[in-house]
Amino acid sequence: MTERISPRSGAAFKLAKGATLCVIDPEGGQVSDLLAFSAADPREVISNGRTFDYEETIRLTTGNRLWSNRSNALLEIVEDSCGLHDFLLTPCSEATFRHFYADKPVHRGCFGNLAEALAPYGIDADAIPVAFNLFMNVPVDGEGKISVLPPTTKAGDFIRLRALTDLVVGLTACSAYDSCGGSFKPIDYRIE
Repeated sequence: MTERISPRSGAAFKLAKGATLCVIDPEGGQVSDLLAFSAADPREVISNGRTFDYEETIRLTTGNRLWSNRSNALLEIVEDSCGLHDFLLTPCSEATFRHFYADKPVHRGCFGNLAEALAPYGIDADAIPVAFNLFMNVPVDGEGKISVLPPTTKAGDFIRLRALTDLVVGLTACSAYDSCGGSFKPIDYRIE
């Protein structure tokens, strides 16, 4: 069954070892922040640094794994119709909105949405790391400068990730203006 995350909100759920999570951009042009914690010990969490080190790339797609802060592979990307994701930037937050969008209303952002969704699993806001930002378009130029551009996804683009251990997963429909090209849309997901 496909679940829908409303625009500018989040969800959390358990994902059993061997199950596949399919995250879908139903309308195109939306980003979803993904977090994964070990269900056995939520102090073990996805790590962009370990992932970049062990996968030897910052462009993660089919065949790549997402590693934990304890050097264990947590998820494997088994199918990816988009091929463009970000694992450099932290979830947007109230501070992000004050910093980058001073002329717009402050929103709790993906950070606040993840904190609320993960709290029932005993995961504190301070435990939220850099997210694997599905469909997010963050080019890095030759001098190392980053920019945030609208996603390149079309309606129905998706990524499938297989759990390599029992996990608690957090997902959002991103709230930041730049990440979503200035519009806010839902994100769909299903456990297969």
